[in-house]
Amino acid sequence: MRHDVSARAVGAGTPLRFLPYALRVPQRPFRAIATGWLTAFPISMAFAALGALILPQAEQPQFHVNGLAAIFALVLFSPVVETLIMGSVLLVLLRFVPPAAAIIASALGWGIAHSMVAPMWGLVIWWPFLVFSILFVAWQRRSLLLAFLIPMCVHALQNLIPALLVAYGARS
Repeated sequence: MRHDVSARAVGAGTPLRFLPYALRVPQRPFRAIATGWLTAFPISMAFAALGALILPQAEQPQFHVNGLAAIFALVLFSPVVETLIMGSVLLVLLRFVPPAAAIIASALGWGIAHSMVAPMWGLVIWWPFLVFSILFVAWQRRSLLLAFLIPMCVHALQNLIPALLVAYGARS
């Protein structure tokens, strides 16, 4: 079943048009989640690896939790809280600027916010937040509930492997 929410994909005719169609048009929730994760995670990990190669002494984010607390904090709590904040800010931005500008501002804002904790982290995290933001903007045209849930799910998947490493792996 197709939902004709708009004739144009989010980001059409903008620098965001290179992003996958499944992110920009609210048609299939599970495809959007899978495409979102496949678009966000590998590229952000490549940015992290490149950053570690170029600046090996760069400060990394520190998480003072482990075990199930780390899983809860990084896979449940953080995606829920950050998506609620991101979506609320995007809804305000969309009243004043075009969707592409709101999406880019959101991603840059999240990159800056995470850079305040660890500068390299912000350089890595802006990309996933670009993906989360475009998903939010696309899906809010169809359903506000899905606009929050779909990026939240992608965010949780984005954090899953790092959360497992924080919780149970990579001990110093």
